[in-house]
Amino acid sequence: MKPQSLISALALAALVRDRACLIVDCRKELADVDSGRRAYAAAHLPAAVYADLDHDLSDVSMHGLGRHPLPDAAAFSATLSRWGWQPIIPVVVYDDGGGALAGARLWWMLRLVGARDVAVLDGGIAAWRNAGFALTEEPTQRTPSVIDIDFDARQMVGYDELAAALAEGSSTLIDARATPRYRGDVEPLDRVAGHVPGALNRPFSSNLDSAGRFKSAPQLRTEFAALIGADAPGSVVHMCGSGVTACHNLLAMEHAGLAGSRVFAPSWSGWISDPGRPIALGGL
Repeated sequence: MKPQSLISALALAALVRDRACLIVDCRKELADVDSGRRAYAAAHLPAAVYADLDHDLSDVSMHGLGRHPLPDAAAFSATLSRWGWQPIIPVVVYDDGGGALAGARLWWMLRLVGARDVAVLDGGIAAWRNAGFALTEEPTQRTPSVIDIDFDARQMVGYDELAAALAEGSSTLIDARATPRYRGDVEPLDRVAGHVPGALNRPFSSNLDSAGRFKSAPQLRTEFAALIGADAPGSVVHMCGSGVTACHNLLAMEHAGLAGSRVFAPSWSGWISDPGRPIALGGL
């Protein structure tokens, strides 16, 4: 598979036929912790394994790092080993939220460990169904591998670096949450409403068309250019509520040819873990 950020259902069907990739089902509803696992058990793409956001793509036992802290490298190595992944194996991830829950999260995590041949199914499981391709209830058994990876810290931004960059004006922070949450009008998930002072707002849903697929690369490039102005893509930092939908904006920028932005993984839920950090309300 040619390295890319997105893959169509038609292109993925050829890989499924040839058994030429690892497919990972990342479906999840944040308000229902078992929703993704139930959905996978009911029907999933042939040969797909399941990734649980809370247990495989996060370590919720960590404190002060938001609602979905990244797992440590050893834990993620064990997950990749269980799936039978090896660096030479292409990966396709999907969910039922246009990549936002939590397909783009796994796409980003795999990039953190050096994988480049990884793509998100454009349109998610709905695109697969609408193309007329079959689903299955059969659980997938893969031969385990032995993986020992580490995360590339250069692709992430921590609290101190973010605070310093915002004070210096050297980074553009983009918040992927819906505008009412960004403004602080509502807050259904976290104990404090508002946003990080200086953050811009681009809801991740703005990356998708009416069919739930990503907008064209030229359109996304135009929209992000209007948001960040003359700032270099490498100066952009993405955040959201817990470091999940932030990855959707990063994926959209990559698809648009605007490479090099990073993620503030603790995001809003981590930022407010320290009551001394500033909070802004309103805006736009």
